[in-house]
Amino acid sequence: MTITHKPFIIPVFLPNVGCPHQCAFCNQTAITGKKRKTISAEKLGSYINEFLNYRRPCRKGVQIAFYGGNFLGLKSDYAGSLLNEASKFVSQGKVDSIRFSTRPDTVNNERLDSIKDFPVATIELGVQSMDDRVLTMAMRGHSSVDTEKAVCLLKERNYEIGLQMMVGLPGDDETGALETGRRIAEMKPGFVRIYPTVVLVGSVLADWYKKGEYVPLPLEQCVTLVKNLYLLFKKNRINVIRMGLQASEGLDKRSTMLAGPYHPAFGDLVYSEIFLDKAESILESKEKLHDIISIKVNPKNISKMRGLKNRNIKILKQKFHVRSVEIIPDMTLSENMLEID
Repeated sequence: MTITHKPFIIPVFLPNVGCPHQCAFCNQTAITGKKRKTISAEKLGSYINEFLNYRRPCRKGVQIAFYGGNFLGLKSDYAGSLLNEASKFVSQGKVDSIRFSTRPDTVNNERLDSIKDFPVATIELGVQSMDDRVLTMAMRGHSSVDTEKAVCLLKERNYEIGLQMMVGLPGDDETGALETGRRIAEMKPGFVRIYPTVVLVGSVLADWYKKGEYVPLPLEQCVTLVKNLYLLFKKNRINVIRMGLQASEGLDKRSTMLAGPYHPAFGDLVYSEIFLDKAESILESKEKLHDIISIKVNPKNISKMRGLKNRNIKILKQKFHVRSVEIIPDMTLSENMLEID
């Protein structure tokens, strides 16, 4: 089953539940703000009903999503109780399907057989990297071959597949991250997520950071790298559904995150840089520029063209020695286009 539109997601967080060990970068409690605990099937039903009240009538498609843990690594009776409860909402027509995230090395025929009778449509794999050396340094406990095998098994059973990757992992660099992106694109997933590596309190990475053994990517460099990955996936017609960590109260506190390229609007920073690149390319091709430049964009993209705190405007004025840069909304332009007069 393939979800062809953006569904209304009911997120159920299972911080680290089902994980065989803790990866070097991981502290799910810091990310989700929830302590490591399980949710009962009874509480799950109440939670789903409560969340359904937030759904707007215009949102088509509803999915119950189990995030934060290693779903196929859960004890079979517990996983079954969660899927049973979630399936009731599908049977009642309140929800369309179920999705969950899991590790590549927990995907096998036996585990997939155990969920085949449930309405699971989407399975996301925490790939993180396709470089085995980087995976070892990150203490992932699986290999790139595990990811390739998992994707093949999921495709055989017609699941919609999402692959999650990280940039800035220990031992990784721009070349390695782009190679991971290329190999992910070759597997043709339905969508991808791109996460920056940040240093979370309580993680192994935090100890390495304090000892000077790990240096996170600077925000600006990370944004540019993720932009290049986004363009790579777009070229291969693969949807990027998230860039950057989900903004949360926990991540905004220094008591939770020590360092790293976190920004609550990380994805917008990436899109802003893409629009800046487009504008620069067009302006560089012009033989002569007026003192006032007018850039037309779809109204939805005005803030992306301006950049955070008008950063793009300032850069264009300085680079091209113009007095003013005006951003003009134009409904006739598609969302990825711009025109300059």
